[in-house]
Amino acid sequence: MSDVGPTAVIVLAAGEGTRMKSRTPKVLHTIGGRSLIGHAITAGRAASPEHLVVVVRHQRDRVVEHIVEFDEQVVIADQDEVKGTGRAVECALKRLPDDLAGTVLVTMGDVPLLTGETLRGLAAAHAESGSAVTVITASVTDPTGYGRVLRDPHGLVAGIVEHKDATAEQRLLTEVNSGLYAFDAAFLRSALAEVGTDNVQGEKYLTDVLAIARARGLHVGAHLVDDLWQTEGVNDKVQLARLGAELNRRTVEQLMRDGAIVIDPATTWVDADVTIGPDTVVHPGTQLLGATTIGADCVIGPDTTLKDVEVADGATVVRTQAELASIGAGATVGPFSYLRPGTQLGDGGKIGGFVETKNATIGKGAKVPHLSYCGDATVGEGANIGAGTIFANYDGVTKGRTDIGPHSFVGSNSVIVAPRTIGAGSYVAAGSAVLKDVRPGQLAVTRAQQRNVDGWVARRRAGTPAAAAAQAAQTASAASAASDDSDATGMPQGPDPKDATA
Repeated sequence: MSDVGPTAVIVLAAGEGTRMKSRTPKVLHTIGGRSLIGHAITAGRAASPEHLVVVVRHQRDRVVEHIVEFDEQVVIADQDEVKGTGRAVECALKRLPDDLAGTVLVTMGDVPLLTGETLRGLAAAHAESGSAVTVITASVTDPTGYGRVLRDPHGLVAGIVEHKDATAEQRLLTEVNSGLYAFDAAFLRSALAEVGTDNVQGEKYLTDVLAIARARGLHVGAHLVDDLWQTEGVNDKVQLARLGAELNRRTVEQLMRDGAIVIDPATTWVDADVTIGPDTVVHPGTQLLGATTIGADCVIGPDTTLKDVEVADGATVVRTQAELASIGAGATVGPFSYLRPGTQLGDGGKIGGFVETKNATIGKGAKVPHLSYCGDATVGEGANIGAGTIFANYDGVTKGRTDIGPHSFVGSNSVIVAPRTIGAGSYVAAGSAVLKDVRPGQLAVTRAQQRNVDGWVARRRAGTPAAAAAQAAQTASAASAASDDSDATGMPQGPDPKDATA
């Protein structure tokens, strides 16, 4: 079968979707990191049409805003007050050239598992058969709600009857209309002009075009697909979840066939646009979302969520949440790390346990290993940030930035009050509050002198367990000192005779 592309793809997305019971338009609900209409547009684009039109009506402005953001080349068609799929297609044709020729594919905005490969196959089968209309059909065990495909005594498609208009005998048929069609463009225009609204719903049905083709003696073809998931639409949130799970299963399976190692596919969720390199191990409880890209030979998870994150080859990311961040080759992150937008970790760098970063560039081989907050900062190559260090980047009004020079060392439990520059190869002593810039090679120390106040607990915390513990320790210490002053017989020693004159 030749791969013949369509002249146009029309996506129907005007419906309200009342069964979703949601303030969000049905086509804007998401699975696999894309909206339903996003999946439809992706499949349509993959068929390589000259024109791609989306028909809208319900919450028109909100839907159009999303569509244009997703694909600014899409042509928008508005359906008017006349209801029905036939009228929707008619409105789409008005946005296309009057002399449009060739094959027009019609798809739905709520069939997210449909692929461009299937649409190309439909277009090719339609062109080779010379049909006026070709419809994708499927055989299902429960056809309730679907339009039934009617065939003549010779087995040819005679028409389609909607479920609500079908007779009891017709409802026993199990071959159903997918709502996905290929039409000859010129025939489609002329046939739609003849379609009326004389039916239970009072709508202009696209399916009536098939009967018109037969009445004109034209051929109507059926393109049966075995993959029923590609023909299943989303009508409620139960179907949304069901199709989402199936899409995820297919996505993860393909990643494994491409070389990734997914330990537990059942607990691994991966969006449709995610890429994973060969021999990368993905542990259970991992979510890879958005446009996340992961290189080869990485270790991801367990219990990790990455959204729009770039991970280079050989990196390890464990029990981490990250968004709009990049992780360099051979770097390590986690466990229990939080990488907020703008985090860039260099090759061989480390963001360790219970560390939060934001808008921070951490250089090659640099380390922020433990219990720290690093925000609005640049940490130079090979620098080390001690445990418990806080980059105080906000003064209540403005954000300030901190620059840590290469191969510098910040001691544990320090606070760096931005804006601040700490020069290359400098040191900050543990427990310091850095209020001034530190020049290269300097040691910054801002500790107060330690003072021990005797008897403070006995006076200020009398009767507490602390006071009792202190008293017990003091008593034990006094007894030990007295023992040290005793002679071998256990008797207290008298004064040294040599000191008699003292």
